Amino acid sequence: MLQITVKIDGMMCGMCEAHVNDAIRKAFPVKKVSASHSKGQAVLLTETDISEEELCKAIDATGYRVLSVTKVPYEKKGLFSGLRK
Repeated sequence: MLQITVKIDGMMCGMCEAHVNDAIRKAFPVKKVSASHSKGQAVLLTETDISEEELCKAIDATGYRVLSVTKVPYEKKGLFSGLRK
């Protein structure tokens, strides 16, 4: 699984977060997406890699501007996560 963090300029409220979340969900097969206007970012969890160009295009279409995209491997954290290996 992959965690993608997208820094976004222009989000001012909860509705802005909803617009970004909806645009990402409609364009890509994500497990989870969570945008935050206070942090100025959206965090996606996905099984497949998403190209930066396509991601920027989907978010730019909503009227917001992508500043950066960071991709890191994701492993679910939980009570027994230390026992997995």
